[in-house]
Amino acid sequence: MAESSKVIHVRNVGHEISENDLLQLFQPFGVITKLVMLRAKNQALLQMQDVSSAISALQFFTNVQPTIRGRNVYVQFSSHQELTTIEQNIHGREDEPNRILLVTIHHMLYPITVDVLHQVFSPYGFVEKLVTFQKSAGFQALIQYQVQQCAASARTALQGRNIYDGCCQLDIQFSNLEELQVNYNNDRSRDYTNPNLPAEQKGRSSNPGYGDVGVAYPQMANTSAIAAAFGGGLPPGITGTNDRCTVLVSNLNADSIDEDKLFNLFSLYGNIVRIKLLRNKPDHALVQMGDGFQAELAVHFLKGAVLFGKRLEVNFSKHPNITPGTDSHDYVNSNLNRFNRNAAKNYRYCCSPTKMIHLSTLPQDVTEEEVMNHVQEHGAIVNTKVFEMNGKKQALVQFENEEEAAEALVCKHATSLGGSIIRISFSQLQTI
Repeated sequence: MAESSKVIHVRNVGHEISENDLLQLFQPFGVITKLVMLRAKNQALLQMQDVSSAISALQFFTNVQPTIRGRNVYVQFSSHQELTTIEQNIHGREDEPNRILLVTIHHMLYPITVDVLHQVFSPYGFVEKLVTFQKSAGFQALIQYQVQQCAASARTALQGRNIYDGCCQLDIQFSNLEELQVNYNNDRSRDYTNPNLPAEQKGRSSNPGYGDVGVAYPQMANTSAIAAAFGGGLPPGITGTNDRCTVLVSNLNADSIDEDKLFNLFSLYGNIVRIKLLRNKPDHALVQMGDGFQAELAVHFLKGAVLFGKRLEVNFSKHPNITPGTDSHDYVNSNLNRFNRNAAKNYRYCCSPTKMIHLSTLPQDVTEEEVMNHVQEHGAIVNTKVFEMNGKKQALVQFENEEEAAEALVCKHATSLGGSIIRISFSQLQTI
């Protein structure tokens, strides 16, 4: 066995295995401080808070074969003694300071309420909003301070601490959300800037939530604000008035598709809250978008697109949202969501699948050959170009048809190339 380390190397991590699945497997042994998904290698690196936690995990798994979603995974000490912040950021864990904290509570032997969390976090500054919800990673909360410095102070002071003696341990990250929208003041959510909110929902809300706690992505204010993002006018066929957030996708290739691939495709048109493959109809899936406008863009641009040999049917669902559960994947806090920052710019790039894909966040020393090698399994490449814009390496790859380009995008977006997690979108350029 390699030298003991607080970093654990996990192999045979299939595409169906999520970050939350790995967190669940290792959380019983202690606080996990960093997680790096090496998707291209089907591997992951996971850092425990201390070496003894990592030793406990590996000792346990010498006698018990760890399995995730029916797949055996293999664990050993990593040659890394520590995962650096730079490595962590490259591989996509959100660590940019923000006034909103994402808090996960481990070893929760006593119930934690909004009031308890407010008592713990308010000494560090004015808490504007607070939301609690249950996820596969455990009991979590989003806490929004008035200013970023207060959130940073709270994180520094409280990370790894217990709320009660020996239990209810705090694991705190910066969220990548820009604003919490709280609709109800009750035992699960609270807006301290607006004490007049109702305690319960009156009728159905069209807003998607983190479960059923009445929190949503901030929807763009109105149609004129959305139109401004498109340079003054909405694309032909887009109304900007739809309020249905969930989309039904059918005629999928059940043998080739999974939630992450659907995420990679639909995240071109908005933030993804949750995705559910329908087990009784393997060629059907539900995708819950951040708001009704984003759902309308997805339906408009993806209806009739061809993926893995199948022409997709994309329609609005009768379901207002997807109920959280073991059969659905949550993406609400994923920092791979593309519309948390520069939303207006991302709206401008929305289009139906094209033959050309645009690759960004590439390593500075990447070559045209490396780019081609990374995506060539998905179809015949007509042309490629690597170039630099604002000091950052980017690339264009032109395939023979839209289906090949779409397959490359859904399979290779958010994969690792030369140590960088790359982003892929469709380009509206006709030729290179």
